[in-house]
Amino acid sequence: MTAISLRGARLSYGDRVLWDGLDLDVEPGEFLAVLGPNGSGKTSLMRVLLGLQQLSSGSVEVAGGNHAIGYIPQQRALEQSMTLRGRDLVGLGLDGYRWGLGVRNRRERRVRVDEAIAAVGASRYADAPLGLLSGGEQQRLRVAQALVGDPRVMLCDEPLLSLDLANQRVVSELIDKRRREADTAVLFVTHELNPVLPLVDRVLYLVGGRFRVGKPDEVMNSATLSELYRTPVEVVRVRDQILVVGAGACEEQTHHLTAEAAS
Repeated sequence: MTAISLRGARLSYGDRVLWDGLDLDVEPGEFLAVLGPNGSGKTSLMRVLLGLQQLSSGSVEVAGGNHAIGYIPQQRALEQSMTLRGRDLVGLGLDGYRWGLGVRNRRERRVRVDEAIAAVGASRYADAPLGLLSGGEQQRLRVAQALVGDPRVMLCDEPLLSLDLANQRVVSELIDKRRREADTAVLFVTHELNPVLPLVDRVLYLVGGRFRVGKPDEVMNSATLSELYRTPVEVVRVRDQILVVGAGACEEQTHHLTAEAAS
């Protein structure tokens, strides 16, 4: 009954190995944070699960197949000239992607789109052009787009990127609400663990072809991260925030987590 299953999964590009021997089961309703520096294979893992990237070896299974996936891409500001309406963006989750379910009945489609928009509190601006909405409003609609197909799995690829703290909290809570109410599995790629730390069941940490999987306290500690990075790394907690302090390969993670804690 697992939502996602990877067995002996390896992904490599020539001599460069992103990860190898990855065995991972994600259960329905589980919230898994996927962490690691740029180039460690986080987004590539999303592509594998979406069926857009083949494994180099091993196997992957997603319960219900691609059509059971809701996908939230990285938050990027849209041009003000973008005239596509919010509800049109949400509707693409039903019939615009290979992992969406096509709905032929117009009335059923309209009801499902309206329900998804209402679920994220975006009804007030659903008919406005996307280019005139704030980053937080746009991302709410992307969450609605992921929800409209009634997914069993939600793949979230840095959905908090470029959002302020208030909108980070809103988007995180919307995703968490869905997984609790519908038992939807969540894979949440992020550089900023602290906004979702209270929601996370387990962490998958990818670094330089190596990885660790476990509860946050089992992975986010000095010994484990020092082993992964192969350099001394210090992990401390300040007011329920995690700070990662290290050198070299760990600088990027330090920047993001320290900035989050300081604010």
